[in-house]
Amino acid sequence: MELKNFKELVEKVQNSNSIKKVAVAAAHDKHTLEAVFRAVSDKLVEPVLVGKKDEIIKILKDISVEFDEKIIINTESDAEAAEKAVELINENKADFIMKGKLQTADLLKAVVNKEKGIRTGNAMSHVAIIEVPSYHKLIAITDGGMMMYPNAEEKKQIIENAVDVFLAMGYECPKVAILAAVESVNPKMPETVDADILKKMNLNGEIKNCIIEGPISVDLTFNKESARIKGYESPITGEADIIISPDITSGNIMSKVLLEFAGGKMAGMIVGAKVPVVLTSRGSSSEEKYLSLVLSASSVR
Repeated sequence: MELKNFKELVEKVQNSNSIKKVAVAAAHDKHTLEAVFRAVSDKLVEPVLVGKKDEIIKILKDISVEFDEKIIINTESDAEAAEKAVELINENKADFIMKGKLQTADLLKAVVNKEKGIRTGNAMSHVAIIEVPSYHKLIAITDGGMMMYPNAEEKKQIIENAVDVFLAMGYECPKVAILAAVESVNPKMPETVDADILKKMNLNGEIKNCIIEGPISVDLTFNKESARIKGYESPITGEADIIISPDITSGNIMSKVLLEFAGGKMAGMIVGAKVPVVLTSRGSSSEEKYLSLVLSASSVR
């Protein structure tokens, strides 16, 4: 199966057997609470709101939503809110975490804490799922938000994290494109060398449940006609599901260009920990936060 847009993803989550519970760290934020209660209204999630209780209640009243004060856990600081959200995961009282009004570093500090955190030993990476009007299905870009300059082994883990997300969404064998500026291996261009290594890992069964192509340029990734003209044959061309960027800068730029100039919509989260972590920017719109909630709910095993 393939998902054409976020509407189909929303419907898929709504049709699942269980509603997932999200622990919102530092929930005293209007856009975050708008997104959460839109997801509640759509029967996608159940919230546990961790943060400054008085502020949370005031915002909920201002946005005119019905709520039960029992879902609110009062904390005095951002660090305490992050630690409590992680504790709820470890106690199986929530299925995933969402960042509210706190610094990313404060939340990640609690997530990666050696004694009380939720790391699994795997690399943690950022997956952005983007709906672009000019492309016929949802596309993932990774990693434009977590791992800065990954080597081939780290890219292997980035791929595995993204593939796990797609398998959880119902895909059987997602198609992965390892981006570069050219299609041939050039020792002076490390990303092409990494791509060749990763493709060989896929072919020999070290990276499973996906088809990997690379190195491959953006035009050949998305345009079958360009690939035909260049004589480039691959099941990936025009059909890619997952885009692996060479580094955090290129991944971040590509995602934001699609949002700003191509009318894209984005959902994003951190994967590789025990559960997904919705880690949108504090300046993100309530819609982006909502779609990220949907994505994370769909990714919980």
